[in-house]
Amino acid sequence: MNQFKILFALIVTGTLSFTYGSNSDKLTAIIAKYEAARSYKFDKYETVENTIKYYQKEADFAKKLKNELVNVSEEGLTKSEKISKELLLFVLQDKMDQNTYKTYLNTITNESAFHLNLSRMGKTVFQNKEDVANYLKRLSKLPQEIAYNFDLLRASIAANMSQPMAVFNNYDITYEKHIVANIYDSEFYKPFKNLPKSFKKSYKDSITSVAKISIKENVINQYKKIKIFFKDEYFPNTRKELGISSIPNGKEFYQNRINYFTTSTQYTAEDIHQIGLKEVARIKSEMQKIIVNLDFNGSFEDFIEFLRTDQQFYPKTAEELLIFARDISKRIDAELPKFFITLPRKPYGVVPVPADLAPNYTGGRYSGSYDSRTAGFYWVNTYNLSSRTLYTIPALTAHEAVPGHHLQISLNNELPKTIPSFRRQLYLSAYGEGWGLYSEYLAEEMGIYTTPYEKFGQLTYEMWRACRLVVDTGVHAKGWTRQQMLNYMAANTALSMHEVTTETDRYISWPGQALSYKIGEIKIRELRQKAEKALGSKFDIREFHEVILEEGTVTLSIMENRMDNYIQYKLNE
Repeated sequence: MNQFKILFALIVTGTLSFTYGSNSDKLTAIIAKYEAARSYKFDKYETVENTIKYYQKEADFAKKLKNELVNVSEEGLTKSEKISKELLLFVLQDKMDQNTYKTYLNTITNESAFHLNLSRMGKTVFQNKEDVANYLKRLSKLPQEIAYNFDLLRASIAANMSQPMAVFNNYDITYEKHIVANIYDSEFYKPFKNLPKSFKKSYKDSITSVAKISIKENVINQYKKIKIFFKDEYFPNTRKELGISSIPNGKEFYQNRINYFTTSTQYTAEDIHQIGLKEVARIKSEMQKIIVNLDFNGSFEDFIEFLRTDQQFYPKTAEELLIFARDISKRIDAELPKFFITLPRKPYGVVPVPADLAPNYTGGRYSGSYDSRTAGFYWVNTYNLSSRTLYTIPALTAHEAVPGHHLQISLNNELPKTIPSFRRQLYLSAYGEGWGLYSEYLAEEMGIYTTPYEKFGQLTYEMWRACRLVVDTGVHAKGWTRQQMLNYMAANTALSMHEVTTETDRYISWPGQALSYKIGEIKIRELRQKAEKALGSKFDIREFHEVILEEGTVTLSIMENRMDNYIQYKLNE
């Protein structure tokens, strides 16, 4: 009797448990554990110590869950469930790795940081009084949030994990923009300029009065502190070495980032460096053919200089650049049904890169939407127009908007609810950026490149991604200098020198991410060639793209396995 009571107590308290059900049920239960909110008895953003504790607990949780997941047999699982299992194993391993290599200490790059993220608050649109209250509450907490980030960056310095000083050119604009004399000019005041009409005048007067005081104290004065912190404390103590290999466990960390950003363990830094050199040589020969066909009188270097200096290739106004990007977007829109079975419901817009980001930002970027009220946006950089080449806009648009990131990310978000939410929110660069680069190639089949210069622009963008394989591994594994990176990029691409510089600093500050584009694209094109060769007349481009996209974000090995299964299915029809 006593033994029964003890056994019953163990079961009730969860000390002892029995697992019933199918492998599918077991997998579902583990995914539910992962997706459930975890409650820790501390605020991870309050202190650095709490942040360290949080990532350790997350790593411990991931290790425990991974051990459970490994023991779930694939017998009886659907194809989609098998994918869920493999993806979750990948995600859990990365959680463990993030803690091992203390990535949480380095939260800043040449184009992103806490103070830049804060300024996105200005895009808030008030729907009701609760929105206003939440916004004012957030403003009141900014000093604490900023102080925390100062401490986090101090910890990165102490651990010799800061960014190199070399990547912070023109960084002052990121905080100077918010040190305004007139509160009405503050990015943070914008939501109060367009209050709902339903608000009474007395309420409007009250909240705008509070907002003015709060923005002065919690925004403007705090950004003055940010300026002092960066100039007097952070910048003077940043790393002098460029490569991530110079930090503690840096070589191991770089290999880990290679594995993560390629979703594979098959590549070393040297492997990728050599792939890059071969791709650069191949693409350069294609570029040379265009130069010859244009009857250009001069060398490859002369042609690049011609593209960089001739005004016909540059927009005269920001509006001209935006109009051209929008025109390309709509032309591609019309071609999509010929190439895709499933198209996203979510629309997208074409807008400039926010002013505080623009100086150190890439030529364009996709800003996704996870809100049913807002579209996705293709950001076009209108800063420094003399560096924005028109002939690269078709390729950029194909990559960032459609059929690139907007199409792929929106389809991923719109996956059926039978797909776990972690997969609908997942982004892996080898898949997403590989698809983006493949989309630039696909745009040629759509007839988007209408001049030899636009085709050259597509090739120079492909060359840009091939060069990344060389310079990223060069700086992080081979000890390259910043000047070596700049020289290599300048000599082999037609990018403007401004873009060459900002991109070089990006690779230094974000180790490994730049490798994902070409590695992913090579795999997709390899699989397409394989499918075309195997299927012959049975090959259908729309079905091919459906296989690539219909399960959402996956690793490259999952993608290859799915394509092999599709080919066998088609051959046996």
